[in-house]
Amino acid sequence: MTPETLLSRISINPKICFGRPCIRGHRIWVSLILDFLASGMSFEEVLAEYPSLEREDILACIAYGAELARDCYARIPLEMQQ
Repeated sequence: MTPETLLSRISINPKICFGRPCIRGHRIWVSLILDFLASGMSFEEVLAEYPSLEREDILACIAYGAELARDCYARIPLEMQQ
């Protein structure tokens, strides 16, 4: 799947979940899925927790995070070269 195809699975609607990015057709925040993955959950565990999701929905969340990382940076300590 292309990044564009994956990103089409994400929706942002100011009337749904306070305008946070969600998996299209669900009220599941992209950030929630990314938090699960970052905590070590496998795709299979996420899908077991949310059986209405598809593997491509998880990939879409990762693609969305990758897009954001191109322009935005998380606040982490700056590593200084010595």
